Amino acid sequence: MGYHRISRDVKIAAIKLYERDLLDLGDILDCCGLSERTFYRILKLWRETGDVIHPSRSLPGRLRSLDHNDVQYLLRLIQENPDYFLDELLHLLKTNRFISVHYATIYRELKRRGVSLKKLERVAKERNDEIRAEFIGRMAQYGPEEIGFIDESSKDERTICRRFGRARKGTQAAKQQVFIRGRRTTITGLLSMNGLVAGTVVEGSMTKAMFMEFLEFTVVRTVKFCLIM
Repeated sequence: MGYHRISRDVKIAAIKLYERDLLDLGDILDCCGLSERTFYRILKLWRETGDVIHPSRSLPGRLRSLDHNDVQYLLRLIQENPDYFLDELLHLLKTNRFISVHYATIYRELKRRGVSLKKLERVAKERNDEIRAEFIGRMAQYGPEEIGFIDESSKDERTICRRFGRARKGTQAAKQQVFIRGRRTTITGLLSMNGLVAGTVVEGSMTKAMFMEFLEFTVVRTVKFCLIM
């Protein structure tokens, strides 16, 4: 068999068929036109670099400082703890992988893998799926018109402003704004299928005693009145 160039897609297809055990190795070699020696050379390159083409032949210019395994290590760190800073990732990479790079290199590699900076969603560590399922099962016996939700909100007259800004490195991001300070007002209401059926407004924060008084003299009486009607 003379020398012929094998496309990258054919090489990847052969690797996928082999790893997923979809065909015997002999059938894979026949379908893809590969020799056994070539296949194992491609497989070794795939497991070492994550690609079927040698980096020196596929990428122009200098080789990247972080190889496939290094980037996978960074992705595992982010999956376990998504709020790592770049300098923390740099320290872990240097300590555990013995690789010293600039934090901009880590940023570029993560960007290539589709990793971006987002607002962090906080999930309660104490969450218990069994208790949540039990609560859902218990609440399923009630109809939508039998369920009400009590929520609390507050309002003051402070000026609304953005919490993030940009500035040159080493300087503080500052902007002159007018400050308006006022009294704090707390709003508490009972929301049902019919809308807001009970509510109260107090100046300042609502205490436990105020909340219990609201439940006894406003919420309970409103619910009883609705049942009678």
